[in-house]
Parts: sequence; C-alpha cells; structure tokens
Amino acid sequence: MIALSLAEIAAVVGGQTHDIPDPSVQVTGPVVRDSREVEPGSLFAAFAGERVDGHDFAQQVVEAGAVAVLASRPVGVPAIVVADVQTALGALARHVVRRLGATLVALTGSAGKTSTKDLVAQVLRRKAPTVFTPGSFNNEIGLPLTALSATEETKFLVLEMGARGLGHIRYLTGLTPPRIGLVLNVGTAHIGEFGGREQIAQAKGELVEALPAADAGGVAVLNADDPLVRAMASRTKAKVLLFGESAEADVRAENVRLTDSGQPSFRLHTPSGASDVTMRLYGEHHVSNALAAAAVAHELGMSAEEIATALSEAGTLSRWRMEVTERPDGVTIVNDAYNANPESMRAALRALAAMGQGRRTWAVLGKMAELGDEALAEHDAVGRLAVRLNVSKLVAVGDREASWLQLGAYNEGSWGEESVHVSDAQAAVDLLRSELRPGDVVLVKASRSVGLESVAQALLATGAEGEVAAR
Repeated sequence: MIALSLAEIAAVVGGQTHDIPDPSVQVTGPVVRDSREVEPGSLFAAFAGERVDGHDFAQQVVEAGAVAVLASRPVGVPAIVVADVQTALGALARHVVRRLGATLVALTGSAGKTSTKDLVAQVLRRKAPTVFTPGSFNNEIGLPLTALSATEETKFLVLEMGARGLGHIRYLTGLTPPRIGLVLNVGTAHIGEFGGREQIAQAKGELVEALPAADAGGVAVLNADDPLVRAMASRTKAKVLLFGESAEADVRAENVRLTDSGQPSFRLHTPSGASDVTMRLYGEHHVSNALAAAAVAHELGMSAEEIATALSEAGTLSRWRMEVTERPDGVTIVNDAYNANPESMRAALRALAAMGQGRRTWAVLGKMAELGDEALAEHDAVGRLAVRLNVSKLVAVGDREASWLQLGAYNEGSWGEESVHVSDAQAAVDLLRSELRPGDVVLVKASRSVGLESVAQALLATGAEGEVAAR
C-alpha cells in the first residue's frame, strides 16, 4: 500500500485510535486479513467470522510486525476502531485508488473471469507495473484488499468483480471506480440465485453503467458474440470496444484452430494491426478470453505484435483451472476443479476431446451448483455432451446431480462401462487407480463445494507405490 500514517487512516475510515502512542507512525506494508500474511509495516484487518475471530490474533500480529489493527473493538494493542471493518476497508481502498492515479481495469462475467483477469495482467505487466486480483479474490473484502496492495509504482490495477445479486457490482465499482470495464459473457452460473439470464445481465451490466463517459476516458469492452453483453452498449456513456469472432468485432480472431495438444491458435486482428497467436493454455474457450485481454491491451496502447507475443507466452496463474500435468507413466491429468457451470463444463469437455485425440479420455465430473430449476436439464445435457464428444469414460461423482450426469450419458447411448456413477472422491480415485493406462487423459471438474481437486491431487501424488488417499 502507499504509505499512510495511522492518523490519516483513522480520518479516512472514520475510526478512533486506541493504544497508539504515535499516530504519525506509517503503514508501509500490505493490508491483510490473515495473520499468517503479516509482515513488518502491515495493517491487520480483524474480521469476526463464524469460527475464527481476527481480534483474537491482535497481540500476535503486532508482535509479527503489524503497525496496528483495524478492529471493531479495542484489542489492547495499537488499533483503529471502527463501526464496521468491511465498510472501513472499502473506504480506505477508495481513498488509496484516488491517490494512485493508476488506470483501473475491472472485469466481470459468468464464466472465465479469473482466467481472463490473469491474461489481462500478464499482457499489461509487459508495458508497466501491474497489480491484479489473486485467484478469485473478487468480493467485498477481496477486492479492496487487492486495491490496497498497489503502490506508487503501479500503473495498471486489474480487478475481477463477482456478483451474486443485483447491486453487488455497483457496490464494488463504488469502492474502486474503473476507467475500463470488461464484460465477458452472460451464462447460467448462479442462475438459481439471480432468477434468470436477464437478471444476470442486469447485474453484470452495472459495471458499464459505472464507467466515465467517453470524453473522460471511459471504455466498455464488450463481447460481440454474446447478444446480452453486446446490448450493454446502450447502458453506458463510455466508448464501446467490441471483441469476439464476429466480423463486426474491433478485436477479433480468424483461422481459429486447436493444436494437436489442444492449445488454441489464431490470427489476432486489432485496429492497429494483426499477428499470430498460439497459446500455452488449453481449450478453445481461451480464444474469447484472449481477445478480451487483447482489446484491453490495445486500448492501453500496445501493438498487435506485443499483444500476440504476450498472449502466446502467458500461462496459468490461478490454481485448479485447466492445470495440465503429465505423470511419469504418460497419464495426463487436467485439474479444472476450482469451479464449474454449464458453460465452463462444456468448454472443458471440448478441450478434453481435443487433447485426447488418439488416446483414451476420462471425464471425472461432479455437481454444478446454484442452477436452481435448470439443474436437472443442465446436468443431463453435460452427460449427453460427453458421449457426443466420444469421451471414453465418464465418472460421475456424488449424489443426486451426479446421477443426472450419468443418466444423461446413458440416455445418449452410453450403456456399457462407458459411464459410471460413484459415491465420492475416494471411490473415483480407487476406480481410476485400477483402470488408468499409460497415455490416458483425465479431466477433473465440478463446483468448488464438491472438492474434486482431491482426485487430481491423489492421482498426481507420489509416495509408497503411489498410494495416497484422496482427502
């Protein structure tokens, strides 16, 4: 964070100082909420959770070097006491962002947010110092903590914004007002909470509504291939820049194909020129993510050649998102278990099919959460797609939703041993250990709550005879 005195911080957040001998002492380190991340000069934000209360760690964090604690009550060590720590954190982030002068890029969408955010950051940091959201740290707490990690050297601040209802993105943009807003897509993720795709579009579009007007530098980067996103152009006063495979897109891809290993290759066209891209990431869905990143980079002055080089060299920064690892015996494990929705599930299956040409493929799939009334139809459709893509083996893991996946595969023609329903992750591991052969490709994917990353980790783990139980 930029250096601020405790007195300044207290004034910004409307707090009272307690047990602070010298209010002029500055916070020069990061603002953190995890006591294990404290370093000299830090400010520790104490949140009271259901199982752990950060206030109980106050003495420990000060001994570890924290300058003070941002707290909702006095804690016996230097503290700034506020009515609500989350509100105070947001106010501090808003103050710091205003002081920075960095270009703030915000993005949202139903699928691909984190992968795209990682691409945007990897491209932009070739041009200037860039700070970006770690993982999916995209909510009311994670977003201000990311913004507060920026320093005076930061030129680009790339923030992922998540939403589970109307008003969520409006709140986040109020904390960290973006100059460039990127909307990727409107899908069915969290459709059960929103109540429909139109409501999701309404919520995601709050990002473009928050942008400054075109003459003040505001830019809305919108997916030309998604009608609900493209329609958001009418909801903003910012300049509109379209990306996609549509001929009408300002930044577009031509001659899209997958390499033999399942990595996308295409000709990138921007208003400033064209250049070829071959990505290190896996799956055709990354083409749209790459175009979104290219559109942002173009707007910020990078050439088509610079962008293409950066995209071709970009890797995976966030864990459990199409992580591809080959075991010594030639079995390839694709760990995409961080989360799942119908769009990302279909993309992952298509990537598996491309990667597994001439090889035996396994799709180890679990529940897609928060689909509401669409749950049965969407799980059935994913099971059917696995069969249509000629996935060799479908392993559906879990209870009701997993049975729907397996039933969809069965109804599509998977009648023999091509699909199986198992009760839990350990059962899946036991099955795979007994049946995997050198050269097989295994995709592991489900919603975060299912925890199927344990299957991938168990299959990759080494130890006594390679036997490590899934946890």
